[in-house]
Amino acid sequence: MEILFFGNLIDITRQPKELIEDVADTATLKQLLEKKYQPLQTAKYFIAVNGKMVQENTILNKGDTVALMPPFSGG
Repeated sequence: MEILFFGNLIDITRQPKELIEDVADTATLKQLLEKKYQPLQTAKYFIAVNGKMVQENTILNKGDTVALMPPFSGG
């Protein structure tokens, strides 16, 4: 699956995207990424799966696109 990073999260990961295989759900993905990129542990961000914001743990499937986005405001 493709993981996309936006905003200041790119500064943390030093890349705009990453490919990851065999992650069961968003909670597991979050743990994996926060272990690999420790500053993510204190960063505030939202997770979207296939263009839809998720707040609860969500099952991930092969081929999904997951986006990590910092908080944003609109006007």
